[in-house]
Amino acid sequence: MNLTTNIDRRAADNLRALIVAMVEKAKSGHPGGAMGAADFIHILYSEYLRFDPSDPNCIPNDPNWIARDRFFLDPGHLSALLYAVLTLCGKFSLDDLQNFRQLGGSTPGHPEKNIQRGIENTSGPLGQGHAMAVGAAIAERFLAARFGKVVEHKTIALISDGGIQEEISQGAGRLAGHLGLHNLIMFYDANNVQLSTKVDEVSSENTAMKYRAWGWKVLEIDGNDPEEIRQALDAAWAETKSPTLIIGHTIMGKGIKNKEGKSMEGLVSTHGKPISKAGADVTITLRGLGADPQHPFAIFPDVEEHYLKVLNRKKEEARKAKETFDEWKEQNPKLADELRQYFDKIQPEINWDAIHLSMNVATRVSSAEVLSVFSQTLGNMLVMSADLANSDRTDGFLSHTQPIVLGDFNGAFLHVGVSELTMASLANGMALHGGVIPVCGTFMVFSDYMKPAIRLAALMELRVIYVWSHDSFRVGEDGPTHQPVEQEAQIRLLEQLKNHSNQRSFIALRPADQAETLEAWKFALQNKNRPTGILLSRQNVKTLPPLPFERRRKEAVNLHHGAYLIRKISDSPDIILLGNGSDVALLLEASDILFNQYQIKTNLISAPSEGLFREQSTEYQHSILPEEIPIFVLTSGLPSTFQTLAGSKGRIFGLEQFGYSAPAEILETHFGFTPQNIAKEVMNLLDEINNNE
Repeated sequence: MNLTTNIDRRAADNLRALIVAMVEKAKSGHPGGAMGAADFIHILYSEYLRFDPSDPNCIPNDPNWIARDRFFLDPGHLSALLYAVLTLCGKFSLDDLQNFRQLGGSTPGHPEKNIQRGIENTSGPLGQGHAMAVGAAIAERFLAARFGKVVEHKTIALISDGGIQEEISQGAGRLAGHLGLHNLIMFYDANNVQLSTKVDEVSSENTAMKYRAWGWKVLEIDGNDPEEIRQALDAAWAETKSPTLIIGHTIMGKGIKNKEGKSMEGLVSTHGKPISKAGADVTITLRGLGADPQHPFAIFPDVEEHYLKVLNRKKEEARKAKETFDEWKEQNPKLADELRQYFDKIQPEINWDAIHLSMNVATRVSSAEVLSVFSQTLGNMLVMSADLANSDRTDGFLSHTQPIVLGDFNGAFLHVGVSELTMASLANGMALHGGVIPVCGTFMVFSDYMKPAIRLAALMELRVIYVWSHDSFRVGEDGPTHQPVEQEAQIRLLEQLKNHSNQRSFIALRPADQAETLEAWKFALQNKNRPTGILLSRQNVKTLPPLPFERRRKEAVNLHHGAYLIRKISDSPDIILLGNGSDVALLLEASDILFNQYQIKTNLISAPSEGLFREQSTEYQHSILPEEIPIFVLTSGLPSTFQTLAGSKGRIFGLEQFGYSAPAEILETHFGFTPQNIAKEVMNLLDEINNNE
């Protein structure tokens, strides 16, 4: 064994010892896989991954180091491995490791985005790290096409048997190969062990053949051999045409022994619990790894010395890279300023008043008109659609750009094919990379497919914009499979959920007409630290008063309050009518019937976002919804969509069943969504209130 190999073994064993120590102290965790992948992680971080250890604030909006390599961990249960290697790199302390999985600690059970500490993504749900890495790699290619080699870097992901099995890996792998993302490298930690079973009990596919069929370069190695790891990474780094999959055959629980000193490697039992609970002997295992069982939270002296040299070398490499970047800035001041603005989320001035909006059209059409302008003004917006661009009308963005294709990333539109979850996770990876504004479009009903990625976007506080068209049963003939009923209510649950910055984690906007659609887009661009969903109609929607349209556009600015008065008949109305989206126009017609036929005074509220409304002052909320006035709410979704707004005197008229295949106007009559019936329902509510008083 040469000296290089010896220090490699020592460093990997040091990582394994720290992993055992963390999991044992926490009394929970996943040691086995982390121990098996330690050799790869050591080689990657010490010899290949480009980052600046001297900059603890190495964050994406720092234009001086946007070209660092990105490492995406897919199997979040390998968190102990990531924390251990980042400790060798100076990002964590040994005290941090001793607080593994503890409240208030910096080392949670599954990694949570913390760029300052070297953690690029929140991970846990298997497979999403695949797609986030692909998204980051696309963002890098997108920016490199505009700014050149100065922003080029690699994206590396560690994936696992479980992640390979998750269906999202299909979408991630297919797209990465299709686009020829040669800047993307994935290390597949193939240890043939899962949490409950061996892999061969649930799968017999040929992973190498599958990825080759997608257009990947595939290498198979002994994933615990430092030299084979180096050779594979050398080949991957040199690749210029395809993404690279390195299948590293590793040993689950490498180094684990029982009290007799016999190996317990490769066992399912060591995957998801402390090795002591799996029947192993902690003392013997730690000694075998070269650690002191009495002081397991320690960096071996020779490993510490080695990593000191590693980090000094990386500091020098980073310094030279930044010097090159500074020279580029001096030679390209305009481009450099543009790049800085992209990463700092500074947008050019948009003349919103000059944007043409057609009246009385579907809000998806209005969205397309806005996107057409964005395609000329927002150089870092990247729009995607799941094979529905000409129906969700994200194709408006194609007015002044072109699709991204193999070998050409000058365009700004990506056709992802029928893969909604993959698309949403790609968007997360793009947002994590920084420098781009990701937008993804599909039908509202298919937001179900996207929910896991939407949740992660909310948790990570990412600016991702979702365009969801076909927002109600008025989809019509396509029938109940395409008619959203419960989807808005489900999405709005995230408006009630706070992120770790104590903000509502998500804002959903369902604009009532063309003017509100413009304002929804304006808000989405301003909402820079959390995701936004825009819910759009398939059918034409009447332009709301006041007219002329210029006045209406000025009134629609109130969308930013979440709810506001569309029509005020009285300071003391008999009842308040409230809705959002296309339901507001219906309420307007019902309001006319109520006043003209029954002399009922109604104030009408458009409520595109309850989340935004609840962020307003208490005084404003009470001015819009006085407690003493009964409220009638109309929604073309589940009544629970507006449950907290209706109040004790309120009633919600909604849809409590799946739709049917029929023309929209027929369904409106069938379900009672007509001005006459809504007026009748309001009168019934008022009668009930009067009878109870």
